[in-house]
Amino acid sequence: MLEVTPMHEGWGLRHDGAVLPATVPGCVHTDLLAAGIIPDPFLGRNETEVAWVGRRDWTYETTLVPGPGGHEQSDLVLDGLDTVAELRLDDRLLGSVRNMHRSYRFDVTGLSGRLSVHFRSAYGEAEAVRGRLGERPNVYPAPFPYLRKMACSFGWDWGPTLVTAGIWKPVRLEHWTTARIARVRPLVTVGQGSGHVELHVEIERSRVEAGLRLGARVAGVAAAVDVVGTGAVVRVDVPDPDLWWPRGYGEQPLYDVELTLSDAGGPLDSWRRRVGFRTVGLDRRDDEHGSGFTFVVNGVRIFARGVNWIPDDILPARLTRERYRTRLAQAAGAGVDLVRVWGGGIYESEDFYDACDELGLLVWQDFPFSCAAYPEEQPLRGEVEAEARENVVRLMPHPSLVLWNGNNENLWGFRDWDWERRLAGDSWGEGYYLGLLPRIVAESDPTRPYTAGSPWSGSWEHHPNDPRHGTHHSWEVWNRRDYADYRLEVPRFVAEFGWQAPPAYATLRRALPGEVLAPDSPGMLHHQKADDGNGKLARGLARHFALPGRGLDGAGFDRWHYLTQVNQARAVAAGVEHWRAHWPVCAGTIVWQLNDCWPVTSWAAIDGDGREKPLYHELKRLYADRLLTLRPGPDGLVLAAVNQSAEPWACRLTLRRMSVEGEVVARADVELAAGARAVADARVPREVEPVGPKEFLIADEDTDADAARGVVDGARAVAGGAAVGLRALHFPVADREIPYPAPRFDVTVTPGEGTAAVVVTAHTLVRDLLLQADRLSPSASADRGLVTLLPGERVTIGVRGWETLGHLDAETVRSALYCVEPAR
Repeated sequence: MLEVTPMHEGWGLRHDGAVLPATVPGCVHTDLLAAGIIPDPFLGRNETEVAWVGRRDWTYETTLVPGPGGHEQSDLVLDGLDTVAELRLDDRLLGSVRNMHRSYRFDVTGLSGRLSVHFRSAYGEAEAVRGRLGERPNVYPAPFPYLRKMACSFGWDWGPTLVTAGIWKPVRLEHWTTARIARVRPLVTVGQGSGHVELHVEIERSRVEAGLRLGARVAGVAAAVDVVGTGAVVRVDVPDPDLWWPRGYGEQPLYDVELTLSDAGGPLDSWRRRVGFRTVGLDRRDDEHGSGFTFVVNGVRIFARGVNWIPDDILPARLTRERYRTRLAQAAGAGVDLVRVWGGGIYESEDFYDACDELGLLVWQDFPFSCAAYPEEQPLRGEVEAEARENVVRLMPHPSLVLWNGNNENLWGFRDWDWERRLAGDSWGEGYYLGLLPRIVAESDPTRPYTAGSPWSGSWEHHPNDPRHGTHHSWEVWNRRDYADYRLEVPRFVAEFGWQAPPAYATLRRALPGEVLAPDSPGMLHHQKADDGNGKLARGLARHFALPGRGLDGAGFDRWHYLTQVNQARAVAAGVEHWRAHWPVCAGTIVWQLNDCWPVTSWAAIDGDGREKPLYHELKRLYADRLLTLRPGPDGLVLAAVNQSAEPWACRLTLRRMSVEGEVVARADVELAAGARAVADARVPREVEPVGPKEFLIADEDTDADAARGVVDGARAVAGGAAVGLRALHFPVADREIPYPAPRFDVTVTPGEGTAAVVVTAHTLVRDLLLQADRLSPSASADRGLVTLLPGERVTIGVRGWETLGHLDAETVRSALYCVEPAR
């Protein structure tokens, strides 16, 4: 039987004549950091102090010892090398590699000695390739298109420039005799009441004459075939399997697949994975609105409630199974059902896709091409084909994977970013996206759809980012306009849009120790990578809030920090509410972005320290199965009931036109009936539309039992950050024009076992109340985000994670409570 010897111990990293202890898997930065050679690049402006690391060559060393006896062959297997390296055993060249996204295998039978892996600087190699192939357009100045390496290592508009090198995935020796399983390509389909697992197996032999047999078992059903040559197909038919569903649509049953290779003497090798039975399609048919882009799983059409995923650490060797699970569980907890793995990062580890399988998160997988023209000549073309073939097959078992996407924004860039003129006929990647990659997917994984890019309208007959066709990236709003402009169009599928905000206060304090925080303080500017990012934040705020022109430090910074986070949540809400209300014309939103790779001002809902911004909690409302919205229409306000659940929804709604002082000026009752996975809307009666800056409209879903509603002094109680029963609000003018009353509210604190319940009772209108629990203690967090209270209403906020919660008092908590205040 094949025997595995892990090779994670005993590695050293050569540095200036010394050999430092090295961690494998790992990278040069983590080893230098552990040795005290470099400071933490995430703190302050240390990123610039460690820039030299990416410009150097580096060598890892260990001793290769002979394997256990009784085997005919020993292979050195490296799951990931970052990126251009030469491997030697003493003076013998084992091979050269040049792709971070591939694994490698070398025959070391009978060999021993000093094993060295010499990495060439990624800068040096990429610049050499650029010199041979010629300059290509690029959104960023770094040479990442000339190397098959994680592009965002070279910096992005949310990430640091930390150009890594190292053995970033596991290393092992595999010892085997007669034959081994080289590759398994599982085609999992459903039809005629059965699940079908078709295992296409490739075999490597050391003895061609040996008789071999493959046996497979799935859900108690077994099948076997004799192997002729170096390949065979084993098919297992499972009757009446339980279907795998996205979260919110059903359960996520997973079935173990066990494959064994044997000869007359017994088992030689085995392969085990989990699969799920489901069908997936992409409806791109033409209709009266253009051409669609709708996911269909098990025959059910789905509005995708998505988030974009970037590498969760700019040093990806540090990512663990637990960290993946935590972050993806946060996504599921926010109502997300689709995660797009963005094309400037990596093909993630099995731990990522395992978690998505278990949590019911659909995965849209970009191939790693982003925001640049990529040469198609050698040595890149061969590397692209090899990595695509390997990773398509590696990820095929996962039922969560539902789409292969050719690239991020490169087709759009060719058309709109002056690439065509600058390229003057040079290759730029089109042959990958429209030729090579769809061919590989069709040959290797015909069970899943492929799209050439995002955004992409389906063909060159339409503009690549035409909102009426296929996928659309909506960035004009963040870059130049007000977020209300999201409501001006209804794209078929919004694959990227977002709004920036700084990370949590405790994250800033950790990342910028000792700094007097201000939007333009040195550390804050260094941790803001977007082009004119602070300018866009300021202009976005100015459209809605009155801010002091000076003094944005101290209490002024605290106010700026709170309001930018409010603006982020409101901006994303404007888009999601509008687009969900236009289902099925619009069939999905993928918010940019779920996570960060370091502490930074960005579009993320969860910051680089894992803390949840107000946007994260707002997503819980926006991505819930049922959503109420109020939005301006051409003939007045429109009330919509968005129902993504499997059951019809009959809504009895109370509309109240109120003054900002809390007086009910007018009232109307409305009934809406939204079918399963459907939307119902109605024109808001004229008499309840707010007039001028002193009024607003509130829509509440009625419930039958006052006890369930928690009536307090004639007003409804608020639980979970929203009224019991759903609520929608509409203010007709910007906050800076609204004469809000000075907010008045009471605070009580009830300590519990490791938690505390903070109850806020409003005596006035309190708009967008937020408890920033991390200001009380860096380890503390609140279980909800922004909530608006009417006079007499109360909300209970759970606080957890602070070791001294038992000593929490109302005045201390009040110092961490923020809300919108009257303009001064």
